[in-house]
Amino acid sequence: MKKIILILLVSLFHQYLVSQENLKKQYNLMPWPQNISENNSSFKINESLTISISGEDSENRVKNASVQFLRRLSNRTGVFISNGFPVKDNNAPIQLHFESVSSLTLNSNETYAIEVQENNILIKATTDVGILRGLATLLQLVNYNKEGYYFEGVVIKDAPRFLWRGLMIDVSRHFQPVSVLKRNLDAMASVKLNVFHWHLTDDQGFRVASKKYPKLQKIASDGLYYSHEQIKEVVAYASNLGIRVIPEFDVPGHATAILTAYPELGSKKNYDYKVERFSGVFDPTLNPIIEDTYIFLENLFTEIAPLFPDEYFHIGGDENEGKHWDENKEIQAFKKENGLKNNHELQTYFNIKLEKILKKLGKKLMGWDEILTPSAPTTAVIHSWRGKQEGLAQSTLIEAAKKGYQTVLSNGFYIDRMLSVKHHYLQDPIGNEKLTKEERSRILGAEATMWSELVTPTTIDSRIWPRTAAIAERFWSSKEIRDLDDMLRRLKVVNTNLEELGINHIRNTDYILRNIAKDNNIEALKILSKICEPLKIYSRNKGGTEYKTFSPFTLFADACVVDAEDAIIFNENVTDYLLDENNINLKEITYYLEIWSENHEKFTKINKNPISNSLAPLSNNLSKISTILLRSINKKNISKTDLNKAKEINNKLQNPIEDVELMITESFDKLIKLCEKKFL
Repeated sequence: MKKIILILLVSLFHQYLVSQENLKKQYNLMPWPQNISENNSSFKINESLTISISGEDSENRVKNASVQFLRRLSNRTGVFISNGFPVKDNNAPIQLHFESVSSLTLNSNETYAIEVQENNILIKATTDVGILRGLATLLQLVNYNKEGYYFEGVVIKDAPRFLWRGLMIDVSRHFQPVSVLKRNLDAMASVKLNVFHWHLTDDQGFRVASKKYPKLQKIASDGLYYSHEQIKEVVAYASNLGIRVIPEFDVPGHATAILTAYPELGSKKNYDYKVERFSGVFDPTLNPIIEDTYIFLENLFTEIAPLFPDEYFHIGGDENEGKHWDENKEIQAFKKENGLKNNHELQTYFNIKLEKILKKLGKKLMGWDEILTPSAPTTAVIHSWRGKQEGLAQSTLIEAAKKGYQTVLSNGFYIDRMLSVKHHYLQDPIGNEKLTKEERSRILGAEATMWSELVTPTTIDSRIWPRTAAIAERFWSSKEIRDLDDMLRRLKVVNTNLEELGINHIRNTDYILRNIAKDNNIEALKILSKICEPLKIYSRNKGGTEYKTFSPFTLFADACVVDAEDAIIFNENVTDYLLDENNINLKEITYYLEIWSENHEKFTKINKNPISNSLAPLSNNLSKISTILLRSINKKNISKTDLNKAKEINNKLQNPIEDVELMITESFDKLIKLCEKKFL
């Protein structure tokens, strides 16, 4: 009997997965909900659409979200909605019901349910934040035909897989104005991310005003910092979206900016501290053995911590190589006197003192995984960032959870490494690890990280989006949701809709290309940008010394993005054609070869300055190899001379140029081999 029941359960689960897969092909939801079913109805969107709220909306989150929902809906559909604000009428077509106001803590309830019928839509949630998540999903259910716009008729029950679903933005290397943060918070909310990790200090700048220590903004910020009022503004804006804000003040390393303002706190006496202009890991480090360091930090945190209501407070703690500690005889003597065997133990000593300071302020210490040492208190939260890329067997997430620490993962989600969305999407925070219930509960979730060495307010959106939308699905949805093709199909729609929120990831590409061309005619450059991608895993700024914080970031590499769209299409067609020599694929291949063969002639007409001229070899070689391959495929013949020339050109094209790589050289190589085999 048990065997029969097990077979039935497996069969039902299989049917459920099949039904979910079929539904994914029909709807453009991201993140994909935990449970969705169709009810064969649809709700027409017209001018009489209104929203009613049932629940004590003391924070006005639901009211504000309803207003924004109506604005986006009206703009997207072109429908002149008669009442652009929520009403008190309980018979409104869209009804929102919730029970309580979220206190925005780690365990806040975000579950919701949606039922779309022909004449009404009901969204139910335990909290106001759950309603926000439901409205984000409902907006993704908008569809249209020739007759008009409508909401798809579905029933959804949804809840997040992980409690902590974050995006870290580094504002130290390149300062990001409040307007940039706000539009990215809007985008985060649209894909149900709920933690904004605000990296506020580093070697390149201290970005928070301090009344107690004014030299921090006067000397260590280049005049680019947030006032207390601006911080409150961002925190309130995020809270309105159901997003918690976690500040990070990176100590004891990454402290060059702090020590530029207050050198007496440094570990190396008479050192000429200056705000760092390059990228990398630097030696300046706070002195952990003098009381003044802790007085400074306690005073600073006492002033700053109240600006951030959240319980968690990130102290960094990463990449401290301890060089200045090693060079300081007093520090070495202190280690010996206190039985501290190495710099890791000294930093643990430092962290324990910080934890006591933060505990008095009602905060829980969080730090990067270097703080995970044998004597580190398990009350600390471990932010796991290192893994195989850094020479470890696996990420430190599982180790921390098994040792009793709460932990958050970022390893695998470093979006500044410029890796494909497919790479990030297939990273699972837990993987196939076997954990006890207690160990699993300690894994709070994960964060995507946007370090800003190579991004400015102009380019940051294109480095965060749209990949982070797919990452948000990994954090929210079931582990079994892993279909790459379907994710890419849905992401294409989400990508376009992000522009509604003011995200500039698409439009700013054209701005940068116009800046390069010094002309409105950017067609030739745009064609190149759609097959090139920025160099990956920090090879663009190798050693951290190619670019300074004030270097130009309006170059061709800044206009190019990960997952170059034409390269993906071309590569897929070449792969498919080699499998069955389908004429449809061949037609697509020759279509692109024709465009590229003619592109250099267009390029020469706008090539009038040194920036554009640096791309001339790329443009010229692309045109030459495309011409050879197009002629060979059309004539089904290739000469030995053309064959050798194509090989020579493709070898050149495989080398990076102007900090980008051409993403179609492998496909060119496949076509060259095909021509050699069939047409020589």
